[in-house]
Amino acid sequence: MDCEIKFKIGQKIVYPLQGVGEIVQIDEQMFKEELTPYYTIYIPVSDMTVMIPVVNTESLGIRALVSKEEAQKTLDKMAPPTGPANSDWKERYQGNMDMLKTGNIDDIASVVGALYCRSKNKPQPLPIMERKQYDSALKLLIDELSLALDTDKEDIKEQIFAKLEG
Repeated sequence: MDCEIKFKIGQKIVYPLQGVGEIVQIDEQMFKEELTPYYTIYIPVSDMTVMIPVVNTESLGIRALVSKEEAQKTLDKMAPPTGPANSDWKERYQGNMDMLKTGNIDDIASVVGALYCRSKNKPQPLPIMERKQYDSALKLLIDELSLALDTDKEDIKEQIFAKLEG
């Protein structure tokens, strides 16, 4: 195999926009007449199994779960956002989507914070697309923090909302 195998079988990973998954298999498949190493990843939140060429993991933003220390720092930094948000929901949505695509836990936390506060500060609910984006980002954040901190998902959710309520 000519590309680096970064993950091992049984390791938890984060697949941006998809969720927390687990490497269930590493093997080689024929692709364009070459043996190519693939990760097989199971993503429980969607009950989905995907095969990703090892060489594509970095470009897709697939990464290891954050450490306990990084997870705690992210949780500690959560706070209501300051400053005005873009008033055009389509631009906000695209900006948030760009942040979620990075797979960075701090970016995910920022999106959750911004959309949570926006939903609380407006007399009308979030547009449907932003509501789905919020629900998805919150799930991603809770899943990763609960695994990294070895804490119950409901407890993590309560901690997140406590921070966002200020």
